[in-house]
Amino acid sequence: MATSAFTMSDLRQLTEGFRASSLAVPAVILLILTMLILPLPPVMLDILFTLNILLALLVIMVAINTATPMEFSSFPTVILFSTMLRLGLNVASTRVVLLEGHTGGDAAGQVIEAFGAFVIGGNYVVGFIVFSILMIINFIVITKGAGRSSEVAARFTLDAMPGRQMAIDADLNAGIIDQDEAKARRALVSQESDFYGTMDGASKFVRGDAVAGILILLINLIGGVTIGLLQYDLSFDQATKAYVLLTIGDGLVAQIPALILSLSTALIVTRVTTTESAPEQAASQLANPAAFYIAGTILLLLGIIPGMPNLVFLTLGACALGLGYLSQQKITLAAEQETLSPPEAPQQGAAAPKDPNEVDWDDAAQVDVVSLELGYGLIPMVDEENGGRLLSRIKGIRKKLSAEMGFLLPAIRIRDNLDNAPDSYSIVINGSVRGSGNIESGREMAINPGNVLTQIEGSPAKEPAFGLDAVWIDPADREYAQASGYTVVDPGTVIATHLNAVIQNNAAELMTFDVAQELLDRIEQASPKLIEDLVPEKLSLGAIVQILQNLLNESVPLRDMRTILETLASEVGRTQNPQALTAAVRPKLGRLIVQQIIGSEETLPVMTLEPDLEQLMNELVGRSENIDEIALEPNLADGLFQSVRESVQQLEDQELPAVIVVSPLIRPWLARLLRRVTRDLTVLSYVEIPEDQAIRVISTISINRAEQNAEQPSV
Repeated sequence: MATSAFTMSDLRQLTEGFRASSLAVPAVILLILTMLILPLPPVMLDILFTLNILLALLVIMVAINTATPMEFSSFPTVILFSTMLRLGLNVASTRVVLLEGHTGGDAAGQVIEAFGAFVIGGNYVVGFIVFSILMIINFIVITKGAGRSSEVAARFTLDAMPGRQMAIDADLNAGIIDQDEAKARRALVSQESDFYGTMDGASKFVRGDAVAGILILLINLIGGVTIGLLQYDLSFDQATKAYVLLTIGDGLVAQIPALILSLSTALIVTRVTTTESAPEQAASQLANPAAFYIAGTILLLLGIIPGMPNLVFLTLGACALGLGYLSQQKITLAAEQETLSPPEAPQQGAAAPKDPNEVDWDDAAQVDVVSLELGYGLIPMVDEENGGRLLSRIKGIRKKLSAEMGFLLPAIRIRDNLDNAPDSYSIVINGSVRGSGNIESGREMAINPGNVLTQIEGSPAKEPAFGLDAVWIDPADREYAQASGYTVVDPGTVIATHLNAVIQNNAAELMTFDVAQELLDRIEQASPKLIEDLVPEKLSLGAIVQILQNLLNESVPLRDMRTILETLASEVGRTQNPQALTAAVRPKLGRLIVQQIIGSEETLPVMTLEPDLEQLMNELVGRSENIDEIALEPNLADGLFQSVRESVQQLEDQELPAVIVVSPLIRPWLARLLRRVTRDLTVLSYVEIPEDQAIRVISTISINRAEQNAEQPSV
């Protein structure tokens, strides 16, 4: 029970603290509205004017001691509320001055009277002139300079954003930083742009506040003298003395915080970002012995001239020379300590300094699994701030392929490569180039699908993913090219489509031990017994990796990992040969394989082998113990390849998938053999087609033995 009471108490305290912080801003706004509408007593004015001065001093102290402007990112909001508070006080004090000014100097409170009497010093004319000079300094010098600095800082910060974003992306692609640090840097860049843009607007508040102060001064002075003369029958001298005192006091007690805030604004926007605060930065840079020596010598020379204030000049000149000597001694002592002190032993856990001539494992850089290397002319395609869409396209491809293949693809690194031509790119997998192409920046690729109505003019090219004829055209000709039957894509789509095709064709190389283990771990969460009985008791992780690579080599997705593992668990007692286990898994995935080729309710068009040719191949594979050693007689192989190419081309012309069905015995060997001819052909065995799947034989692959002069195949 005690614990419950303690918890409820803590909850109540947290709730009260949240309410207090969330109600602070509405309370300030309500206070400002109250000052604008209701009259305030002189005591309340004294408290609020003092609080206003305290707030201004607090703000400038924070501004001085921050190392970077972003450490005081709430400064624009603070300026807004402090300005509104001060203007509300001006309205409230003006009401009191005009209503009660004839009664004496303390009519508007002791703070206004004290400031006015201090500045006037018995001479109203001199006091008014001094106060006018203070307002001119604030309005023309500090406020105007701070506003201009804010405007320039905002402009340069916004102009530098794309370059800074590209630098972050380059560091990320080079592996210098990770995703979390890149996200933090991007957030900082965005925050800085928002800050300086807001500061540009906030400086207008400061300038408007200075203008309002001048107008309020004139209103108080003219209105007060007029009221004193007409309503209270005061003489001109009495009215002037009474209302000038109150006007100057009111203006000064408001303009001092305004002057401090203007100076704070100038400090923030003119800061150079370092790790030091403003006093530390100034002290370290002003401690220049040569500067002190020169300045001190000049003062000494002026001090010996007759008629000059010799004592003051000589004293300050000597002090400057002394400060120069002390600065020189400090610099010399620091240099001696750095030279004579032995190097510190590295702390435990810290890396020792590396000899530049020493070679270690850091110099043996490992390649990325998948990377896209761009020539420097294609770098703008990565800059999303300027309309580059390549990054988003690649992210979409990675997500799509991961969903289709059934495992998470590794991150695709994008980097610049000075060895590439400016407008060329290379797709690299495991350190070797698997695809490359050229891009004409600022133009679009019009791809000829084979049935265009008219030929269009442009720079001839080849679509890199599928080798189709294409031309580079201007974006203005896009609609005309589409009307002529061309498929028009932008350069980012060209690269993304090529990358998609290369990854699909080399998916097996992306299946590593780590990826396979991740797949097993995810299955183990739902079926722990299946993994426990299979890996590594019956089948090693290496064998599973090879089986998965075999499936990916033939474009079989791994989305149904449960069925794959259950089949392996049931077949591993008969054989542990990865090729045989792969052949056992494929029939279980038959429906998934067929549906990947055609829709779920469509008829599957297939090709078959001539019976004599298939029988010949069955005998050939049946006599061999290792399918890697089987080779067809060259003439027979050439005839087979030619017949397959012609059949595949005919199916492509009819927009039908190329599928050949053979016996289970020769399917693995024939699939590997025909992969050299085309990757657009799927080789299935009879047992891999579901029983309820409708099929239609559209052609038979045969070889003219008389022309090919086929001989008995060799093993």
